[in-house]
Amino acid sequence: MYDQARAQQPPDRPSQRSEHRPAGPEPLLPADERDKITLRLRRALNEFADAPRQALEEAEVAYDDAVTQLANALAERGRALREDWEGRDPATHPDELRHALREYREITQRLLRA
Repeated sequence: MYDQARAQQPPDRPSQRSEHRPAGPEPLLPADERDKITLRLRRALNEFADAPRQALEEAEVAYDDAVTQLANALAERGRALREDWEGRDPATHPDELRHALREYREITQRLLRA
């Protein structure tokens, strides 16, 4: 796609393009952990023709690891959310509490779509 503003910049001037982050919620697991699980699952898929049982065992380990890490990440997210709103003064303005409600809604909806 043609970027006119970028094309008009002098060649010696660095681009002012900001890091573009994909829209959507933040992943529950860090990228390195997701990559490790994905690699393990790919390895299992690639080994299936030569060693079906070993491939299934490897896939099971990847699945169990993903479930454990997701459960831990969800529990931590829940603790952080609770600490955020539970420790506030009861007279806190509802708009300030609405953020926590949105977070609960977002994570719950993500779980229901999974």
